[in-house]
Amino acid sequence: MTVDPNAATQGFPSPDPSHRRPRATRYLVPALVAGAVAVVLGVYGKVHDPQGTTFNLVGFSSTGAVKSWLATVSIGFAVVQFVSALMMYGKLPGPGWASVLHRWSGRIAFLVAIPVAVHCLYALGYQTYEPRVLWHSLLGCFFFGAFSAKMLLLRSERLPGWMLPVVGGLVFAALTVVWLTSALWFFRTFGVTT
Repeated sequence: MTVDPNAATQGFPSPDPSHRRPRATRYLVPALVAGAVAVVLGVYGKVHDPQGTTFNLVGFSSTGAVKSWLATVSIGFAVVQFVSALMMYGKLPGPGWASVLHRWSGRIAFLVAIPVAVHCLYALGYQTYEPRVLWHSLLGCFFFGAFSAKMLLLRSERLPGWMLPVVGGLVFAALTVVWLTSALWFFRTFGVTT
């Protein structure tokens, strides 16, 4: 009597090890890092005694103006990154160098956002005295956590095709709300000044 090797698997081929599904740790570690970054920033901002100001640049009338313009530059590069991501995923037509544009616009957006975040955390802290400020503080911390997760996920192999666009969308959405609750508010309240 011969045994059919496909009988136990009902004719399905045995799984190829190179096509295994990613383990949950590939998602769990970036999620835990994101949460840790966001919580550490929030706790630091809450327990730190705000210093009032950390920097000002020549040519600007106030620290608020510096922060607002840097945040506007950051969101501008984030919009470029969003559009270039649509090009990379074939949702918009674009040049072959869209991926280079995507990487560099994201790097610049992040680097320009760092002095703004440092000022917010060091000079102002995590504040909750009104809804606009609460959302700004909450989503500012979330942005840096989500950005950390995105950077870790970029190095992971065999991610589902939807993972990076969703995480990137969360990063972009958080930065947009942070800009709306800070720079746009500043420009509408004090005018578009330098």
